Amino acid sequence: MRMGRRRPEPEQEHGSGISIGGNNNAPNQNVVGQNISHVYQSASVQGTVDIEAVRDLLTSFRADVERNEAGLANAAVLRAMADTADTSLATPDTQAGVLRGIAQALPALVAGTVVQQGGETLAHAIAEWLR
Repeated sequence: MRMGRRRPEPEQEHGSGISIGGNNNAPNQNVVGQNISHVYQSASVQGTVDIEAVRDLLTSFRADVERNEAGLANAAVLRAMADTADTSLATPDTQAGVLRGIAQALPALVAGTVVQQGGETLAHAIAEWLR
C-alpha cells in the first residue's frame, strides 16, 4: 500500500465568456456576433436618497413611459402610478403607505419592458427614501 499525498486535481478551465468582474456565478455566454438587443441593465440607488432625487427619477420615468407608450401594454397604469406617486410626495407623512405600495408594485409592472430599468430604480429610490 502506498502512502502519501494525493495529487491535486487539475483546475477546471472556464469556457469562453464575458467576465465583468464581481461575483460571476451565472453561466457566461460568448456573445460575439450575436444579437444582444434584449439585455437589460439595472441601476441601484445607494446612499442617502432625498425627495429631490426621487422627483428627478419620477420625471425621468414619466418621460420613458411617454417615449415608449406605443410598446407598453400597461402605459395608462404606469402613468396613473406616476401621478399617484407625484401627488403622494407632496404629503409623504400621510401618504407613506401609498408610496410603499407603489414601490412594491412597480417592479412587477415594468418587468420585461423597455422601462424596466427606470421603474425599478424609481421603486428602489422610493423605498430607500421612506426608510
